Amino acid sequence: MHLISFLGDRHMTETASRSTAASAVTSTDLTTVAAPVELGEDKSWQDLANCLGVDPDLFFPERGASTREAKEVCRGCVVRDDCLEYALANGEKFGIWGGMSERERRRIRRQRALARAAAASARTTATA
Repeated sequence: MHLISFLGDRHMTETASRSTAASAVTSTDLTTVAAPVELGEDKSWQDLANCLGVDPDLFFPERGASTREAKEVCRGCVVRDDCLEYALANGEKFGIWGGMSERERRRIRRQRALARAAAASARTTATA
């Protein structure tokens, strides 16, 4: 399911539960290699997203337009990491996902690819 469809279809009314849960969330190491998110996998995390009910166009700005407002919506979101991992695993090339732009997600994918290559090289060297 793409961000546009779930943003437009659902609304969350309990913002108090989101803000309470937000204080318990810690950020993840973005260089960690995550397992791909299967398309059929449970995406109930989307029900807790700060972006529910927000105009989807905010998250898909025109080229060169500011992404600041969209990133502000993401900033305190309790499912920000889940959203980002979903976008990375599913190759989302457009829009703001997990508070990051396409360029920022490309950088993470490159870092993870380099980390995987280094780990594979280390395993090869260790067995030789």
